[in-house]
Amino acid sequence: MENIVHRTVEVNGIKMHVAEKGEGPVVLFLHGFPELWYSWRHQILALSYLGYRAVAPDLRGYGDTEAPPSITSYTAFHLVGDVVALIDSLGVDKVFLVAHDWGALIGWLLCMFRPDRIKAYVCLSVPFGTYLARDPKVKPVDAFRAAYGDDCYISRFQEPGKMEAEMDQVGIHNVLKNLLTTRQTGAPILPKGEYGTQFISNTPDTLPSWLSEEDLAYFVTKFQKTGMTGGLNYYRNFNLNWELLAPWTGVGISNVPVKFITGDVDMVYTCPGVKEYVHGDFKKDVPTLEEVVVQEGVGHFNNQEAAEDVSNHIYNFIKKY
Repeated sequence: MENIVHRTVEVNGIKMHVAEKGEGPVVLFLHGFPELWYSWRHQILALSYLGYRAVAPDLRGYGDTEAPPSITSYTAFHLVGDVVALIDSLGVDKVFLVAHDWGALIGWLLCMFRPDRIKAYVCLSVPFGTYLARDPKVKPVDAFRAAYGDDCYISRFQEPGKMEAEMDQVGIHNVLKNLLTTRQTGAPILPKGEYGTQFISNTPDTLPSWLSEEDLAYFVTKFQKTGMTGGLNYYRNFNLNWELLAPWTGVGISNVPVKFITGDVDMVYTCPGVKEYVHGDFKKDVPTLEEVVVQEGVGHFNNQEAAEDVSNHIYNFIKKY
């Protein structure tokens, strides 16, 4: 794809696949679930043409990066450690960070743990307080169950092998088509059996203009090879991360300039309480938050759906630093 270079680097005990293009200051892109480096294809081209070195890995458990079999190999510390080691391998002290969904969670933790490595952070979809806010008395999975019921996706993802079996029944093609294109708002609800017939019924018959059959086929090919377990294991560490991150309770982001971009029909933004947080206490937790952008009519995967707009927002923010 337009001279994007692919290579493998050894980071934190695993082999990681990295796609990159361009020369100049590094912009590091972190994808979410169920995505790949390919989710940033538009931004890689745009930023590389504007004088940056655009770097996008397949995260641990995804695509052509190794997927350790143990669930506990996907804790917050493993994920952040991978990225710090990747930055080291690039031969630079600091990077501009751009991240979406699970990548956004990793990005917030990077800004907490290693602000010395981040020049500025452009966060897509998942604000700081959404999953990192802590109640010392209630484990996160229990909190999700209490708020959204046993059919909430966080609850349904917990049992090893069960969700994978349901997804296999439906087929990876249908699962990815559904996840990438659904316009369902609020926390995804997955009724038991066949991956959630209510959720899958929201899948459009035709692909939206921003996702071609070729694009979908790339994702499908990679996930048919790896399966979904690696990505699901991120969710299976919510409670363990809650314990491990206890020392950082109440710690916000104060040393990294931040810009936040979301769509007004994003499933995260439309979860109960999130919109109010984004336009309220978010700034208290992240005093360096400079701007919040809400894209009209745009869903969860805004880096793909509103690719040019997102690329422009990234460039206009990071060029100041």
